[in-house]
Amino acid sequence: MIKLFSLKRLKKSSYDDEDHVKAEDEYVELNTEGEKGRSSRIIVRPFVMQDFSDIKPVLDVLREGYTIALVNIRPLKEKDLVELKRAVNKLKKTCDAIEGDIAGFGDDYIVITPSFASIYRSKATNPLKEEDVGGAEE
Repeated sequence: MIKLFSLKRLKKSSYDDEDHVKAEDEYVELNTEGEKGRSSRIIVRPFVMQDFSDIKPVLDVLREGYTIALVNIRPLKEKDLVELKRAVNKLKKTCDAIEGDIAGFGDDYIVITPSFASIYRSKATNPLKEEDVGGAEE
């Protein structure tokens, strides 16, 4: 792409205090290419939650803002429902903080998106509620 805006012309009509002369036209270089690399790409990343401590990597990538997380909660659900509720509440709070979206897929998966994406809601993807976690196993 042609660098159309690589230089911007600034005019100063004031006097330069250090040299006591009228300031000349100055040019400031602008970066038009932006940052290309990892941060500009969206990543869909799966996670498996076997323990409450497995939530930290999920929270870290969500805070970066470029990852859609697919979290398999089945191992933690079968192991400890109290820890699962703690983990889901932590995910919901983080999701609210980043203004993202969170929903459950079936009984075993949670999808969490950053603020630029939303989750289509149907019978298969319901908003995550406290009573949905753990289902009939409580």
